[in-house]
Amino acid sequence: MLRYGLTGGIASGKSTVAAMLRKHGFPVLAADRISHALIEPGGAAHDEVIARIGREILDGDGKIDRARLGAIVFADRQKLDQLNGIIHPRVEQEVLIQFAQLEKSGSYAAAFVEAALIFEAGLHKKLDGVVVAWCVPEQQLARLMKRGMSEGEARQRIAMQMPVQEKLALAEEKIDCSGSMEETRRQVDVLAARLRAASPAI
Repeated sequence: MLRYGLTGGIASGKSTVAAMLRKHGFPVLAADRISHALIEPGGAAHDEVIARIGREILDGDGKIDRARLGAIVFADRQKLDQLNGIIHPRVEQEVLIQFAQLEKSGSYAAAFVEAALIFEAGLHKKLDGVVVAWCVPEQQLARLMKRGMSEGEARQRIAMQMPVQEKLALAEEKIDCSGSMEETRRQVDVLAARLRAASPAI
């Protein structure tokens, strides 16, 4: 079974591509979901995140408020690096466990992990390839502002990530999400066919 990453800048179309891949029958693990579980009360990273980032990330019930956490770390590169250092190794461990389980089932030509920081975390070294979903920066900005971010916040989030050209230079596959949904779907269809052809027995 091929193990692929799916990444891209914030608001670049990753989730849209992930949904299309799932419709083709490929499992897509969501690194976000795994990391959210890690910081829930009782989660493996919960106490360490509070200790390193500070108690101001807690809500009235003493739980980590993800919006508050995001606002703090995306305004402070050092805190963002600290958070990533806590979360990434644990997410990688869980992803590799889940990939092994999927491979054992013998049912899939390929499986994906959707994650924002595959290259930054070094996870690509343990994968067979990485698909980068991308669009032009103006579209990222417009999409983030549509989600309720101010222009300043949106620009800050984009600036904190690896530039898209660097990601594209490291990618085995690229999906251009700057056009219509149909154009994106056509590219995903071609990718899906290529991955199935690489595993004719599945």
